[in-house]
Amino acid sequence: MASKINGLLTQFLEYLEIEKNRSQLTVRNYDFYLKRFLAFARIGNPGQIDLEKVRQFRLYLNRLVTGGKPLKKSTQNYHIIAIRSFLKFLAKRDIKTLAPEKLELAKVGERSVEFLEGADLDRLLEVPLKSRAPEIIKLRDKAILELLFSAGLRVSELANLKIDSVNLKRDEFTVRGKGDKPRVVFISNQAKYAIKQYLAARRDTENWLFVGHDRGAKSRNQENKKSNHPLTPRSIQRLVERYSVMAGITKHVTPHTLRHSYATDLLMNGADIRSVQAMLGHASITTTQIYTHITNQQLRDVHKAFHGRKRK
Repeated sequence: MASKINGLLTQFLEYLEIEKNRSQLTVRNYDFYLKRFLAFARIGNPGQIDLEKVRQFRLYLNRLVTGGKPLKKSTQNYHIIAIRSFLKFLAKRDIKTLAPEKLELAKVGERSVEFLEGADLDRLLEVPLKSRAPEIIKLRDKAILELLFSAGLRVSELANLKIDSVNLKRDEFTVRGKGDKPRVVFISNQAKYAIKQYLAARRDTENWLFVGHDRGAKSRNQENKKSNHPLTPRSIQRLVERYSVMAGITKHVTPHTLRHSYATDLLMNGADIRSVQAMLGHASITTTQIYTHITNQQLRDVHKAFHGRKRK
């Protein structure tokens, strides 16, 4: 009986990959969430999925402790989103099961946004050139940090960039974000200069914009100038974290922190939220609105004008 639900799960994951064009990471996550639910509830066929089993599963997730910490509400909701999507898939195929609209997500607190500004941001952007790394690494890492802040790229978008896709003459280029959706991003003069400096120092023939300059790989393959490999999102994340420590920044900094800093900088300097939504590649304006509570200039002006007037 379990083979029936497993077969349907496989079909659902293939549907996500092919028809919905979800990323491999999304497919893997849905696979994990759904297998966790099916194993917990001992589901053998779709007709066994009911509200009580889902309720028991939600209790289990809410009490689950991993790494000494309870599971975040947002992560718990990801499990329910996966179950709901699976139920919708089954309903489309007229397979009798629980109605997906009966599942509601748990209410979560408003997301907090970590961003850098002022001296912290300046120190982070300058620190690669002050490191003891080889010159090519200094130039590469400087270009990475400048581009993350200048274009508000996701780390996966930056890792996938190729040299011929970045138009340094027009100061803009197209990237493909979530769901393979294209959007235009713009680069600052500082980012353009840093990229040009780095590319001028390159001696390989790789078309990836950012590569790992592995001396060992070169020595093993002296005749092959294409021995360098593209940087992975994880390696970019590690270098951002390392430079933030070197810059003396106490908060945890990731590539996404620079994306938050990019959006915050735009809004603080007067950009409208719809334009920022387009530049970030957000499908919904709701996602972009997480920034507005920290950048609302009108509220700041009201506070300065009316708060504590009798104390002046």
